[in-house]
Amino acid sequence: MIPWKALSGLLLLVGSLQQQTWAMESKGHVSVVIVGATGDLARKYLWQGFFQLYGEQVSSGHSFSFYGAALSEPEKGNPAMSEILKGLACPADMAPERCALLKDQFLKLSQYRQLQTAEHYAALSAEIREQLKQEGLVEAGRLFYLSVPPFSYADIAEKINSSCRPDPEVWLRVVLEKPFGHDYESALQLSKDLKKFLKEEEMYRIDHYLGKQAVTQILPFRHENRKFLDPIWNKHHIERVEIVMKETVDAKGRTHFYNQYGVIRDVIQNHLTEILTHVAMEIPVNRSSSEEILKSKLKLFGSLQRLAKGSAVIGQYQAYNSEVTVELNKTADYISITPTFAGVAVYIENSQWDGIPFILTSGKALDERVSYARVLFRNQVFCTQNIVSVHCKPKQIIFHIGQGTLKYPAFLVSKNLFKPQLPLSGWKEVTEYTNVSLFGQPLSEYYVYTPVAQMDPYAVLISHIFQAKRDSFVSAENLLASWNFWTPLLDGISHEYPRAYPGGADNANLLDFELQGNEVSFVHEAVVLLSPVQGGASSESFQITQGKYRTNEMVTAWAEELVSRLASDLHMAAEEAVKRSGQFHLALSGGSSPIALFQRLVLHHYTFPWKETHLWMVDERCVSLTERGSNFRNLHDNLLQHIKVPYFNIHPMPVLVNQRLCVEEDGGAESYEKEMSRLINGTSFDWVLLGVGDDGHTASLFRGCKLDVLENKLVALTESPFKPHQRMSLTFSAINKAKNIRVLVLGKGKHEMITQLSRVKDDPKKWPITGVKPSNGKLVWYIDYEALLG
Repeated sequence: MIPWKALSGLLLLVGSLQQQTWAMESKGHVSVVIVGATGDLARKYLWQGFFQLYGEQVSSGHSFSFYGAALSEPEKGNPAMSEILKGLACPADMAPERCALLKDQFLKLSQYRQLQTAEHYAALSAEIREQLKQEGLVEAGRLFYLSVPPFSYADIAEKINSSCRPDPEVWLRVVLEKPFGHDYESALQLSKDLKKFLKEEEMYRIDHYLGKQAVTQILPFRHENRKFLDPIWNKHHIERVEIVMKETVDAKGRTHFYNQYGVIRDVIQNHLTEILTHVAMEIPVNRSSSEEILKSKLKLFGSLQRLAKGSAVIGQYQAYNSEVTVELNKTADYISITPTFAGVAVYIENSQWDGIPFILTSGKALDERVSYARVLFRNQVFCTQNIVSVHCKPKQIIFHIGQGTLKYPAFLVSKNLFKPQLPLSGWKEVTEYTNVSLFGQPLSEYYVYTPVAQMDPYAVLISHIFQAKRDSFVSAENLLASWNFWTPLLDGISHEYPRAYPGGADNANLLDFELQGNEVSFVHEAVVLLSPVQGGASSESFQITQGKYRTNEMVTAWAEELVSRLASDLHMAAEEAVKRSGQFHLALSGGSSPIALFQRLVLHHYTFPWKETHLWMVDERCVSLTERGSNFRNLHDNLLQHIKVPYFNIHPMPVLVNQRLCVEEDGGAESYEKEMSRLINGTSFDWVLLGVGDDGHTASLFRGCKLDVLENKLVALTESPFKPHQRMSLTFSAINKAKNIRVLVLGKGKHEMITQLSRVKDDPKKWPITGVKPSNGKLVWYIDYEALLG
């Protein structure tokens, strides 16, 4: 038997909802359509957010219908959607009876629809109109939330426009999820495609960080405390601003998306840049005007200093490449240079911020999950004796977005700055401190404010969509301005090798970086040498010692540092040779490994003695020198066209003689040998740079080469198992006469070969690289960390 009190309460609730339903008629009916309704985002956040919106608006005078839509037929889509709706939760402070009633009503108002063709959209529109007619309702608006991949946006927008657009007096809102392009051109194209079917005011581009409670309150906080902040919110008082989002998770399971985008496109161009605008933009006079706030953001974008390659440092956690290889079905020699970590220094060219670095940092596989914006002020106080005085401690304001040791969103203001006004309603001051420190200071040294109740950012933004609060979303102008700012940097680093890092606490200080003028660089640029141990790497594995590999000297480091060291060693050897004999003879191999070295020489070694340097080829493919497959073309594109070297000092291999490629009778190999004998003392190169193939070949000396035939030659025609099969190559006789031989090995794809080579005996017929044995010179292996340890 139901107790009378409970029964009467339930009757009151039902009566209340009936009254609310009658009241709804005055404000009109809203149809919500979630496209992609059974996907991961909808399951985790969207249905819960719309349920929360319904709970908030049930007494506002609006009525609702909710349509879950996807490509699947109803037989498949209905059960999936029903399972999601069963898991909806009410706010903790809501009475169970009211919660049960709200859920029941919401479930009755929700139905699944297959939306694939224009006819499906037309049928949905007809159903909405029929419902309005039958129930005597006036339509207020239609809200489409597109939780689908961006490539389908234009197609869906066209179908909405042609088959499901409401009458002109009824509002239409279409919500779009990032990514909105991957650079300026793609974002511009997407914007043009959408504008064919939707007006700008009808589009709501979501960046869920704009729904984070700490982010939503940055502008109100700045406004409420302008009496304290206006005098100090500038370059004269602020040392730097740090905007950070760190993650402990890796990209496993997301590499299909992540390998195309990387950390800058994934979170820095959007989430962290939006936070930057909230910290640095001018606060409009009319803060209630979305248009004024968006204009102020756009003005800030116009003041951002152009980014160059030196504005950022990038890294990639050690296991990433193997994850990509497995998930994307790549071959074993595939190497991804997608960054999973980035630190970027952004500068604003205006009178308020000129010269102040905004440091934007994000990465995966780091030591903790946390996000925040930290404004660090200059401290002009000098404490003569009591250095622990509150006046001598750092002055900072922290907009703590979430996670970390603090766990919850908060504003923290150093007590040696000022006591702030409370943010808007819904926030409280924290007066009981746990044993937690932030940036070396206990919580007791801050004024701390936190939300009374934590809210999911999607729930916040869904509410803002309903309210048409457009400043919580990304406008087309601001989107394009952001991509216009970030694209030059992305282009600049597109061929850069990121620094490898092991992940988690083992990263230690490997990713620390510093400002040098307006550029940034990793703090530890010295080469890190490792012992060739097996197994995973940790911070204990890194030793500043000279290693050995196959009884020869070995230098090993992160790829970036290794190439830097190799370039410096080459530069030093060139200067010594020029000082000794007036010239430097350098022989370079083909392949992709030397490209990073060429780039380093071009960008960082301006004083290299190119005028006295003779450039020779270690090997060449039997193709025209202008073809992309040519080793000489590779050398030209990545080095020669960027330096000043005398024309007569460049010595390509004569693979094309008498309009024929690599014909024995034409004597191309003999001609090159004669040229070497004429110009090089004793035909002994000063430096020879080699690579190693996965099969152990070097130069164009492959397994099965007739070494006895080549023994008395310096240059010979050879056969390759790979196309093009014909090659011209220096022989071991020429290579081993060199004064210095360096072997460069980069990337995880070479790990198996390097491991095998470390165990085999000298057998040039099977492992040609083992035939490299300088007669009087020195052989040094340069092997990067990934090739050595995998």
